Amino acid sequence: MENHAAYKFSITVRSDDLPTVYALRGLADYSQTSGNKRIAWGGTTDESWRRNSHQVTFRFSTTAYRANFEKEAARLLPSALWSIVVMNDNDPAKRRRR
Repeated sequence: MENHAAYKFSITVRSDDLPTVYALRGLADYSQTSGNKRIAWGGTTDESWRRNSHQVTFRFSTTAYRANFEKEAARLLPSALWSIVVMNDNDPAKRRRR
């Protein structure tokens, strides 16, 4: 079992385009190069995106992983399709019930 609390470097993004959210999930997986990559994009379900006014939060175990996510998203995705809402250095992931 991974330590979800270690994934505390978050970035919340907003996108009205669900396929862009799918792309961001892939970039989160790519950017979290060690540990449990699924924690980085955990909780970004379609349902949570709808419930949270088209916002999702990704969490990384280091600031470098989060910075790489931000850099790659800016490089690959049109800025008109997504925006950063907030970043936080103390927003640990919580284990989700299955």
